[in-house]
Amino acid sequence: MQLNTIKPAPGSKPARVRVGRGIGSGLGKTCGRGHKGQFARAGKGKIKAGFEGGQMPLQRRLPKVGFRSLQAGESAELALFRLSAFAGQSLDLEAMKAAGLIPAYAQKAKIILRGEVSGAVHLKGIKATARAKEAIIAAGGSVE
Repeated sequence: MQLNTIKPAPGSKPARVRVGRGIGSGLGKTCGRGHKGQFARAGKGKIKAGFEGGQMPLQRRLPKVGFRSLQAGESAELALFRLSAFAGQSLDLEAMKAAGLIPAYAQKAKIILRGEVSGAVHLKGIKATARAKEAIIAAGGSVE
């Protein structure tokens, strides 16, 4: 076998359609494109996805609906170093709101590890990341 003798299996590749070869072929004159119009022209038959002939497309007729997180306003994050001013105290959500650490509308809070805490702080009903929890416990505090 040689490269110049390789051919696909018979019937696997149908012969290409030869248009514009006379009336007897069935695809003469207009070559199956009909008379006039966008698709009868050479190179003009492309329509972008979603085009509806000039009518306002569906994606523009429908109202825009954005994304609004259900938890967006209710949770607050707090850096660990901000707890240093409350060393030796017990903090819960209400105490943190009163101290101005978190906004009044927050319904839950979470301590993240940023900086370090100098004294023991006891947290009640407040979440903390694993590393922040380790740092609080290492400083003599607790997380409930």
